[in-house]
Amino acid sequence: MGHREDLLEGAKKCLLELGYAHTTARDIVKASGTNLSSIGYHFGTKDALLNVAMMETFGDWAKELEGAFTGEDDHGDTPLERLNSMIAAVIESVRGNPNMWLATVDAFRQTERSPELLARLASAHEEARRGAIALMYQADEEMIDEKAVRTVGSLYLTLASGLMLQWLTDPTRAPTGADLSIAMKTIVASEPESK
Repeated sequence: MGHREDLLEGAKKCLLELGYAHTTARDIVKASGTNLSSIGYHFGTKDALLNVAMMETFGDWAKELEGAFTGEDDHGDTPLERLNSMIAAVIESVRGNPNMWLATVDAFRQTERSPELLARLASAHEEARRGAIALMYQADEEMIDEKAVRTVGSLYLTLASGLMLQWLTDPTRAPTGADLSIAMKTIVASEPESK
């Protein structure tokens, strides 16, 4: 590996161990075995390096989730059964790597100072919306229309994000996939009260 790759790996490690806001350039140098000038040479600034590292961390998580969801296991025949499987995969990811999820939450706070990070996160969310629909409906991402991305994809992303926050703050009372499936069935079956 070259210095650029070493810096990225060191920055990812720091994100997980220290969080975005508490990582210094010296922390990254120590974790990567490189030097301070290499950050400027390859990335310009520490924040630019952390932004790239955060997006790579998101990409790693997306690949992990996709791999868990597209493996050999049966994930159900209906979208609701597949949603239950996706939720189980998110929960397992939070349990297995809570520091990655905490670093993600920490990164959102940094968007106030970094329009570049905000733009990258917004783009990642758009990809996540489309990717969630592709997983749920076992469809080609290219064939998914924009209305579905905006509506159904947004619901999946909202469920995954909210679920992650609940599992990080209170895992003993956070919902399971089965809980959310029951809730969705209840909502769909409910009729509005008449006045």
